[in-house]
Amino acid sequence: MSATSLESVGREQLEEARRSSNGRASRTLHHGHRLHQTLLALTAGTRLAEHQSPGDATVQCLSGHVVLNAGAESVAVPAGGLVHVPARRHDLVARED
Repeated sequence: MSATSLESVGREQLEEARRSSNGRASRTLHHGHRLHQTLLALTAGTRLAEHQSPGDATVQCLSGHVVLNAGAESVAVPAGGLVHVPARRHDLVARED
């Protein structure tokens, strides 16, 4: 058992995303039988393409600002925000690093 600093990992991944040609970087924090947690860093303007989640999911924005789009619905998620991801196709767009 060990603790992980989300702020530290988030800073590292954001720096990697800024160096990346596709504007993103990710690191799996936990991959269990029923729970999978990934820290994803996106630079402003980067879009995570439309996809379907395999199960229950949330998006927690640690810094910056993202928008979750699902069909005709969109929700802005500012730093510190948390949103449940609907069980349908969706995408994610970073508005701010």
